[in-house]
Amino acid sequence: MGTIVCQSCDATIDHVEEEKVTVLYATCDHCQHEKDQTVSEIR
Repeated sequence: MGTIVCQSCDATIDHVEEEKVTVLYATCDHCQHEKDQTVSEIR
């Protein structure tokens, strides 16, 4: 069983079926939305 973890807030996003135990990093919807808003404000 593998786990997908948010690289910004360390929240568990999902689990994936794997033969070995792994941790994959991504960005959750909440952190991605905040990141998108920050980029928009800079522009």
